[in-house]
Amino acid sequence: MKRTSLFIFMNNLLMALLCGFFLYPLIYTIAMSLSSAKAILEGRVYLLPVDPTLEAYKMLFKDKSIMNAFLFTARLTLFGVFSSVSMTVLMAYPLSKQGLKGRNIILRCIVATMYFSGGLIPTYLLVKRLGLTNTMGALILPSVIDTFLLIITISYFRELPVEIEESAKLDGCSNINYLIRFAIPLSVAVIATLVIFYAVAYWNTFFSALIYMQSPNKYTLQIKLYQVLNVFSDAMLNQANTEAISRVVPENLKGATVTLTVLPILVVYPAMQRYFIKGVTLGALKG
Repeated sequence: MKRTSLFIFMNNLLMALLCGFFLYPLIYTIAMSLSSAKAILEGRVYLLPVDPTLEAYKMLFKDKSIMNAFLFTARLTLFGVFSSVSMTVLMAYPLSKQGLKGRNIILRCIVATMYFSGGLIPTYLLVKRLGLTNTMGALILPSVIDTFLLIITISYFRELPVEIEESAKLDGCSNINYLIRFAIPLSVAVIATLVIFYAVAYWNTFFSALIYMQSPNKYTLQIKLYQVLNVFSDAMLNQANTEAISRVVPENLKGATVTLTVLPILVVYPAMQRYFIKGVTLGALKG
């Protein structure tokens, strides 16, 4: 009993230290975004905001380019998640059926894409030839289905009770009706997993947007974050009035931009956490 109690204590202590190690940068960034310029310049910000102020966020929301990037990224995430989840489910369901002709060949070709890509230059030329550059389609269509998530979804569909499908077929239910009325409602956990994975991927779109998006009003939030962290924070302050400069420093803007970028995911994930864990573990184990 003593050894077990000691192990539990040490395990909990280690987990607490790891949580603190991973959470501190985020907490510090939020504190920097909310602290006054004077407190930051004097080096008094460590964990909690000092002389709390929202000046950095006010200046951020006044910047139309950042708000445009936020709205564009939100639209990209919504359309991308809907497209990717729909295509993944529609592709996974027939591939989960053992009687599908050519199923093994199709699965091998799909798995091969995890190890061999089309290449950056050929993919760019294809996207350009299709006329998708500078459109949202360039950020969605090339990666609309993730192979790993497709395999998890196939594994999940394979383990659905066969008796339900047989009963539905006896009542005259078609494959598409069974998918919509029975399979999808029974697969909430894996669909929630797809939503989270795809949402994070689309929300964090950076490299593909950097390649395919030519208009500044179609930059994603990650590109604007990169610009704020490396280029624009000083320029934004130079464009502001003297009174604002005395209340905001570049560290304020950087912290506020990072917080604005990660906040939506932090809000959505806890609400879907139980489905996420269940979907990943069941899909992986059943595969």
